[in-house]
Amino acid sequence: MKNFIYIFIMAAVTYLIRVLPMTIFKKPIKSRFVQSFLYYVPYVTIAVMTFPAIIHATQSPISGGIALCVGIIAALLGAGLFPVAVICCAVVFAVEFFI
Repeated sequence: MKNFIYIFIMAAVTYLIRVLPMTIFKKPIKSRFVQSFLYYVPYVTIAVMTFPAIIHATQSPISGGIALCVGIIAALLGAGLFPVAVICCAVVFAVEFFI
C-alpha cells in the first residue's frame, strides 16, 4: 500500500511541475534561470528519491556507496544504462562477498 502512495505522490509532483508552468505563465518564459530551473526539477526529484535507495537497498551501506561511486565513474566513461547497472550489481556482489 505504501508503494502505491509513493508512486501517486511522485506522479502528482511530476505532473504538477510540468503542468503548472503552462497554466500560470501564458507568455513564453524568457528568463534562462527559470527555464533551467523548470527543466531540472523532475531530474532532481527522481535523484532525491533514488540515491538513498541505492545506499540502503544492500545489506551494507558501504557496498551501496562503493557501487554508486563505481557506477558514476562508469557512466562518466561513456557506459550505457545497462552496463552501468550490471557493473554496479557486480560491485555490490563482490563487496558483500568479502565483507
